[in-house]
Amino acid sequence: MEIDGIFGPVDIAVSGLRAQSKRMEVITANVANARTTDAGNGWPYRRQDVTFTTDPDEIAGVQLERIVPDTTAFPRVYDPGNPAADENGYVLMPNVSLPVEMMNLTLAARAYQANATMLRRYQQMVETALELLR
Repeated sequence: MEIDGIFGPVDIAVSGLRAQSKRMEVITANVANARTTDAGNGWPYRRQDVTFTTDPDEIAGVQLERIVPDTTAFPRVYDPGNPAADENGYVLMPNVSLPVEMMNLTLAARAYQANATMLRRYQQMVETALELLR
């Protein structure tokens, strides 16, 4: 495995920034739709998650592979006054757990910060090398 050229570390960090940014975007959509009982298709909003991929033969960062729906069951909540309730008074709710989403958001934000920190350190190393060459 080789790092491709002088900008390899920068490319890796930038790919991490993009990946975590997309992950935060999907988490935000999950949180925004945590109470959406009809996503336009007659079913509650289904939680989304992201999967990433990388080339196992190169050190080249990550790429978004796809956005996948969470296939866990929709929870049923007793709410007979809700217009979406069935004949027994139960409403199907989205399979979004706010504590899980907040934990995932924290992890994505920390990973984003780590990549940004790596870019700053790399910039400092380049500046120091340039100063030594003067």
